[in-house]
Amino acid sequence: MPRAAKPSPAPQGTLDTATPPLSRESVLAAALALIDQRGVEAFSVRDLARSLGVYPTALYWHVPGGRNALIAGAVTAAVGGLAPPAPNTDWQAELRALFARYRRAVQQHPRIAPVLGAQLVSNASLDPLLLDRILALLESAGFVEQGLIDAYNVVIAAMVSFVTLELAPQPADDPDGWATGHQERLAQIDGAACPTLAKHLPQMANRAFVVRWSSGSTHPLDAGFEAWSEVVVQGLAARLPKA
Repeated sequence: MPRAAKPSPAPQGTLDTATPPLSRESVLAAALALIDQRGVEAFSVRDLARSLGVYPTALYWHVPGGRNALIAGAVTAAVGGLAPPAPNTDWQAELRALFARYRRAVQQHPRIAPVLGAQLVSNASLDPLLLDRILALLESAGFVEQGLIDAYNVVIAAMVSFVTLELAPQPADDPDGWATGHQERLAQIDGAACPTLAKHLPQMANRAFVVRWSSGSTHPLDAGFEAWSEVVVQGLAARLPKA
C-alpha cells in the first residue's frame, strides 16, 4: 500500500497553511480593526501578526517600516479614500463638504483620532491628490503666494483639529470613575468667582469642550462642528486679496 504523501511545510512566515495569502490591503485592514478594538496605544505588531495567523516578520514584506508604518497605513485605510474637492467651483461649499466628509470618516474609526495631527506619522495618511485639489481650490478662490500657503494650513488644521478634539477618548483607566469625578468637579465650580460659566454650565454640560465627560463618538458636537466650519470658511474669505 503506497504511503500517504506528507503535507507541504507552511510557507516561511506563516503559522498555518489555511491562512489566506497576505496583501498590503489585508494587513492594513486588520491593523485598523485591531486599533478600532483596542486603540492606538495598545496596538502592537505582535498582536496584529497573531490575529492574522502569521509571524511578525511576514508583515514587513507587505508593510515595511514597523509599527509606525502600520499605524499610518491603518489611518490611510480609514481616511485615505476621501473624495477631493473640485477646483473652479463654489470653494466655500466645497470646503464645508470636505470638512464634513473627513469628520464622517473618522467617526467610523474614532480610536484613530489621537494620532491625527498629534503625531507626524499620520501625515502619510493624506492622499497627494487631495492636497493638490485643496491647493487648486484655494488658488481658484484667489489665494496667492504666502497667502495660499497660509490658507492651505488653515484648511488642514480645520479639517483635522475639531474631530481630533471631539473624538478624544475617556481615560482607559477607570473611565466611569473619571466621568463621575469630572461631573463632581464641575458641580463645585464657584458661581461667585466664575459667574458666566456657572450661568451657562447647565446648557453646556457634556455638550461643549472641557465641560464634558463623554467622547464625541457617543455624544457628537454637531452644532459646534457646523459653527466651526462656518467660522473657518468665512475667516478664509475675509483674508482673500482685495481686488
